[in-house]
Amino acid sequence: MIEFAFAAPIFLGLVLTGLELSNLALSHLRVSQMAMTVADNAGRVTSGIDEANIYEVFAGADYVGGGLKFEDNGRIVLSSLEHNGQTGSKEGQEIVWQRCWGKVTTFKPKYGKQGDGKSDDKLEDGLGGGSDKITALKDTAVMFVEVSYNYQPLVSTGFFTPPTIRYESAFNVRGRQNNAISNTQGLTVKSC
Repeated sequence: MIEFAFAAPIFLGLVLTGLELSNLALSHLRVSQMAMTVADNAGRVTSGIDEANIYEVFAGADYVGGGLKFEDNGRIVLSSLEHNGQTGSKEGQEIVWQRCWGKVTTFKPKYGKQGDGKSDDKLEDGLGGGSDKITALKDTAVMFVEVSYNYQPLVSTGFFTPPTIRYESAFNVRGRQNNAISNTQGLTVKSC
């Protein structure tokens, strides 16, 4: 009994640490998949994008992130990046429209907001971090997604500060002729 009393806390600590690390890795995987799924699904809408499509794309993200309680603990920013149509010193990229989902409003778009780059070269190099930025060619669009999530630990001990998990993804729009967003059903716009 005495040996068990000494070994049990250590064994329990190792088991809980292993479970927490597994949960953290699974959360990273799900958030990464959410970013790719949102960008890919938004890029696949071919007939013209509508607010109803945005609702469907975010519903798919909620399904992919099942078990994370993402809506309460995270935020997705979906941006339509297009060439701004300018020439010369004003040529660059424009965030034509932007939609958000999730209740954590402290997660703001990191690289710009809707309308940025419309009449100037503010986004001349595109969106994203580092030297490799995402740009759209003329007459097309890129769906750029930022996903941020406040990790929810299995066990709260006070020794571990839960991290923020963040991923980005981008997919080209495929086959869409009209990149302007519409709202034929009069849905509430999921603005940022």
